[in-house]
Amino acid sequence: MRLLQILSILLLFGPGAPLRAADPVVEPAPHVPAELTLRDAVVLGVVEGLTEFLPVSSTGHLIIANRFLGLDADEPMRDETGQIMWFKPPTPADPAGVPLTLKLAADTYIVVIQGGAILAVVLLFWAQLVGILRGMAGRDAAGLRLLRNLILAFLPPAVIGLSLHGWIDAHLFSVRTVVVALISGAVLMIAAERWRKHQPRLVPSRKEPADLTAKQAVGIGFMQCLSLWPGMSRSMVTMVGGYFAGLSPPKAAEFSFLVGLPVLGGAAVYKFWQAGPAMLAVFGWAEMLVGAAVATISAALAVRLFISYLTRRGLEPFAYYRIAVALVLAIWFME
Repeated sequence: MRLLQILSILLLFGPGAPLRAADPVVEPAPHVPAELTLRDAVVLGVVEGLTEFLPVSSTGHLIIANRFLGLDADEPMRDETGQIMWFKPPTPADPAGVPLTLKLAADTYIVVIQGGAILAVVLLFWAQLVGILRGMAGRDAAGLRLLRNLILAFLPPAVIGLSLHGWIDAHLFSVRTVVVALISGAVLMIAAERWRKHQPRLVPSRKEPADLTAKQAVGIGFMQCLSLWPGMSRSMVTMVGGYFAGLSPPKAAEFSFLVGLPVLGGAAVYKFWQAGPAMLAVFGWAEMLVGAAVATISAALAVRLFISYLTRRGLEPFAYYRIAVALVLAIWFME
């Protein structure tokens, strides 16, 4: 009899018991801003630093990292009172507005911490940058030519990127398009590497980035426009363009790193101006600085090791790695 009484109490008040009229209804907790943990900041900093200047597509790797860390949620975020947080509040012209999402904040964070990778290149190629400054002062002709070539290579992707920014965000930022870009870029790398190896040269090319003609620099700039397709890799298309202009693999990589300074710097400043306050409302300053610092260290190591490896093996091994990354993305994310 006592056992029956105990079972009756468990059925009435246990976890599976139905709510009675007198039971209070518990409201779901509001979706408050998520925290970017120190681990998340370090992981994203490492991924950004290692992949930004390698011809493997930082975009593809960061898609994987964001999914692994749970930073790709598209649901509108809410504050402590349950109100929607806005990236762009509703206006008469745009009544729907653009809600702030965790994915939007994470995407902005990734672009902003590129500043750390930029700092690594500044430190590693300080001599070339000093040469540019001396050229601007009229004391280094090669430095002035290098500056001209960097500007000419920078302008095409900058102009076209700003013109097509909205269309690119709307149509090309998906796993499917990144997978196609990874494979297409791999095919381009293999073709370029085999073309380079079959060029009839009696001695290795000693051509410097400063020795490029204006036409060759502009050609590399238009090659960079391919990198507006997420997953293609800016460093890869710049190096391929350098190959076709007669640069050796290390010198093509050097030009890629240097021309990346204004390209990546401009993208980071623009993204921070556009969405920085929204990103900081979610993540905060400390985590951003940690990610940038880790990106600086990992980018410096990646650049040093990459140039050494590139001298011995060329681009082709990275092409097969890109295909492997594309397969991982296709199997893991695409239905």
